[in-house]
Amino acid sequence: MGAPRLSSTPLPGIGVRYDLTTREQRRLSVVAHKDGARTLSAYREDDPDACALSMRLSPGESGALVDALMSSEHRPNLLSTTELGLVAERFELSAVSYWNGRVLGETRLRTETGTSIVAVLRRAEAIPSPTPAFRLAGGDTLIVIGTREGVEAAATILGRE
Repeated sequence: MGAPRLSSTPLPGIGVRYDLTTREQRRLSVVAHKDGARTLSAYREDDPDACALSMRLSPGESGALVDALMSSEHRPNLLSTTELGLVAERFELSAVSYWNGRVLGETRLRTETGTSIVAVLRRAEAIPSPTPAFRLAGGDTLIVIGTREGVEAAATILGRE
């Protein structure tokens, strides 16, 4: 078995395709679209030109997958923990989220859970320390910090549709 190989191919107007050939000669590819989405494809073992699986991931979903692949933890949204008992996690608001179009203060996250939203990632932009008047949008990724219990409660609130 050989070493894994990674190559990239520019796709004009689309983005970049990354192809991984594993040491077992299996093929995976990821198309990094200009809009931040990713398309993950796996190819058949008996026919490396035949796609066995293809799925498009939102920027938040692809970030969660990277977290899962890179982290020794099994919580894909987990960004970090400290000895003080604080955790930071990311949550993507869906397009059908109850919070889409509403202001951050309406979530009452700090009051209800003791957590803080320290940044919002929107497309290729990071908005640090959003105010309560900040208007949320579907596709936003919220970076939430608090205790484990508080962050879990925040997940329930933010998951409302």
